[in-house]
Formats: sequence, C-alpha cells, structure tokens
Amino acid sequence: MSALYIDADACPVKAEAERVATRHKLRMFVVSNGGLRPSQNPLVETVIVPEGPDVADMWIAARCGPGDVVVTGDIPLASKCIAAGAAVLRHNGERFTEANIGQQLAMRDLMADLRAANPLNQGGGGRAFTKADRSRFLNALEREIRQAKG
Repeated sequence: MSALYIDADACPVKAEAERVATRHKLRMFVVSNGGLRPSQNPLVETVIVPEGPDVADMWIAARCGPGDVVVTGDIPLASKCIAAGAAVLRHNGERFTEANIGQQLAMRDLMADLRAANPLNQGGGGRAFTKADRSRFLNALEREIRQAKG
C-alpha cells in the first residue's frame, strides 16, 4: 500500500485517520484549500491547493491508484478514485465500490434537483455525525488498510 488520501475540507475524521496511518506507518496526504493546522507527524503531508472548484479533488484523483485508500464524502471524486483503482471510504465508514457508485451518483443528482426545486429552502441539512459513525469509520479504515497491505 502506498498512501492514504484525505479530502480534508469538512472531514470530521482527520485525527482518527492520522492515528490509523501512524500505527501502520503509512504516508498520509491531507488535501484542502487551506485553513487547516498542519500535523507535526512526519508521515502526514498537508497539501494546500489553490482556491477553485474541485481543485483538491483533482489533486487527489490525479495521484491515487491501486493500493491507496481515499477518504471523501464527495461522490464524483469517489467515482474517479475507484476508476483509478483506489479503495474509497466515506467519513462514516461506508465503502464506495464499482457496484454502488453509479447509484450514488444518480442519487446525488436527484437530490440536487430536489434542492433546486425547493424555492423556500426548507428542510435539508442531513443528519449529525455520531460516535457510531466515527467507530464505523475507524473499523472500515483499519480493514481497508490491512486488505491493501495484503
């Protein structure tokens, strides 16, 4: 396994991912548009990309590949990373796969259309990130890293 990539903007599990990466002596890239405190961990590289739509996503997608694990909530980025051969996890531990990414993209587009049709902006916001989500993420990341190591 070569690396762990974190799509860090709005990522609630950066510290957990760093702990797992450190335990496995795995190189980790924390990619964002800025505003993050860099880690002092020598295995963790903070990558600040220029402002702009999807610049962090493009940086990750251009570098990940087989044996890598990517952590993101961004479905189009997940699709690109899967196509590149990387394993991809959501922040809550759910795995994006070739088998489910098409449905995920379709649902994302449907929800975008529904939000656009809501002129009063009522509802939405999603559910809160829980301790159970954090625990599922840690278990899933551990499993993916062990599997990638062979």
